[in-house]
Amino acid sequence: MMQKTVVLNVVGLTKSLISNNTPFIQKWAAEAQQASIKPAIPAVTCTAQSTYLTGKWPEEHGIVANGWYFRDEDEIKLWRQSNKLVQAPKVWEVAKAANPDFTVANMGWWYNMNTTADYTLTPRPQYLADGRKLPDCYTQPADLRDTLQAKLGTFPLFNYWGPKTSIKSSKWIADASKITDDLYNPTLTLVYLPHLDYNLQRLGPSDPRIAKDLQEIDAVVGDLINFYEAKGAQLMVLSEYGISDVNQPVHLNRVLRQHGYIQVRVERGTELLDTAMSTAFAVADHQLAHVYIHEKSKIAEVKALLQQQDGVAEVLAGEERNKYNLAHERCGDLVVLAKPNAWFTYYFWLDDKKAPDYARMVDIHKKPGYDPVEMFIDPKIKFPVPLVVGKLLRKKLGFRTVLDIIPLDATLVKGSHGVLPENKNEWPLLLTKYKQELPEQVQAVDVFHLILDHLQVPQLKQQELAEV
Repeated sequence: MMQKTVVLNVVGLTKSLISNNTPFIQKWAAEAQQASIKPAIPAVTCTAQSTYLTGKWPEEHGIVANGWYFRDEDEIKLWRQSNKLVQAPKVWEVAKAANPDFTVANMGWWYNMNTTADYTLTPRPQYLADGRKLPDCYTQPADLRDTLQAKLGTFPLFNYWGPKTSIKSSKWIADASKITDDLYNPTLTLVYLPHLDYNLQRLGPSDPRIAKDLQEIDAVVGDLINFYEAKGAQLMVLSEYGISDVNQPVHLNRVLRQHGYIQVRVERGTELLDTAMSTAFAVADHQLAHVYIHEKSKIAEVKALLQQQDGVAEVLAGEERNKYNLAHERCGDLVVLAKPNAWFTYYFWLDDKKAPDYARMVDIHKKPGYDPVEMFIDPKIKFPVPLVVGKLLRKKLGFRTVLDIIPLDATLVKGSHGVLPENKNEWPLLLTKYKQELPEQVQAVDVFHLILDHLQVPQLKQQELAEV
């Protein structure tokens, strides 16, 4: 019989953040074993989680970032949700092969649709024909969604990402996890708690206002640990990455455009990135960017150009990309890493008047790169609340309107992640009271085996099953 195990993914939690502002976590950590996790690169959500759950590096599982250029479709896509994109066996598949009675609940970890997990929860808005986007979620089994939202209210999508992000989304996921556990008693539960991610990027980890966020997540984590420990569960608390202070946005696509590598389409006076006709373009994801180059003869000259840019630490091509185990077919022809104080925007326009309409909106699927500026309301808007209320009212009345309230000022962002922080106290963290002794530092791929250890799947059996 396997040991009931729960993994709490407290995004952004590091040794440097555990303090008097996190009294429960501080006390629990003092009684637990601690290890720093040397993260997979890029140290971003989808790559980190897939590495933890497969025990493989990105060159094998294929999740080279939060999104990439789909060459066969000639489109840049971020934040896809199908688990079939992860090209390696998951920890729950290995555990189930060892014991058919094993079950798993994946509560908010990414790639949580079309999955072999038993019970799942993932944010999934309703996209209506009139252009509205309504908060909602997707679950398996399907009626779990109705049960959760009947008890907790509609999933708070606008508190999960965007200018209104707050503790509400993490609290909702935490409460949903407890309800799911009472209903199904899964052997393994994976819980995603994204709250710290927000203001650590908005404000930076050095900002004293982070204290409130730490206190809020500490209360949620404490409630979950008390709940699961009362049920005899073994707890792991970990994070995906640490967030560092930044002060330099780097616009790789603007550099490429100024040197003639990027082409745009003009529609209604705004510009759209034309990936099909561009010689080279960057898919920016926090502190790492994949640069795709249609004319392979241009790789060396594009590499030389990007190496010259202020804020760029490394530009890797060919087998050099395996310095970070990234040389998968989805990877860019070049991989660009930022210096510790810098991060990469997706911006490709040279005049803000010609920026595409989605640039001023929260739209994680249309933008050809990650955009943390979506967490801000344009400071030039004098009365944002009545403006937003008015726009939402128009939407409810059936009128087409856009929430174009996001600024185009990348200097607002004060925290980022993706590269290996210079300070080990800003590396992701793993805490556990499991009896097996931990080293001071573990690799990201080791988390897979540690989860199986907590479940009490023998090491030899782990290896045999993982090789199937």
